Amino acid sequence: MGLTSKFLAISAATALLCAAAAVWILRSGEPAPATTTSSEVHPVWTETDWPFGADPWGKGKAFRCKAADCGGEIQLYVRAKLGFCNCATGVANDGDLEQMGDLALIGKATPIGAGREIIVGPMRGRSRAYRVEGNRNAALSLAFNQRCDMVAATALVGPGAPTPLEPAVLAFLNSDRMLKWAEIALGL
Repeated sequence: MGLTSKFLAISAATALLCAAAAVWILRSGEPAPATTTSSEVHPVWTETDWPFGADPWGKGKAFRCKAADCGGEIQLYVRAKLGFCNCATGVANDGDLEQMGDLALIGKATPIGAGREIIVGPMRGRSRAYRVEGNRNAALSLAFNQRCDMVAATALVGPGAPTPLEPAVLAFLNSDRMLKWAEIALGL
């Protein structure tokens, strides 16, 4: 076996091992399974008061999806951050998401996997799942932009909420109600 073949075999084995470890890590950090099946979950988002104190970005919008509607309690916090986004690249990688997102609102969190690209209306950005330290909650951080302005969204997920939370949150963010809000908040 030549040197190139050995290198390829070792690289493939290493990649397979890393993929298996990533799956194990992601599964170990998932919230408890939902008490209802995913086909029975019909998210109903109710607007609530913004629970956080004043900071340079001001108040945003807060929403709640009850356990009966989402399989577990979910709190969603959304706000505009004008002029905060990199105008040339937007929210291009996990480092940008860490810097531009609003995870600091809910405390210290540790990523439980790599982020991924998302689309909200005409905007692009990233999403990434986290484990909130000190309790059994998980979080989903999302940020997406239009030119130099962006929207940061953070979902705080209680025990029992469905594991594939991102589709429900993205569906809500892509709803006419939220796209209209984003259009007004970002001055589009």
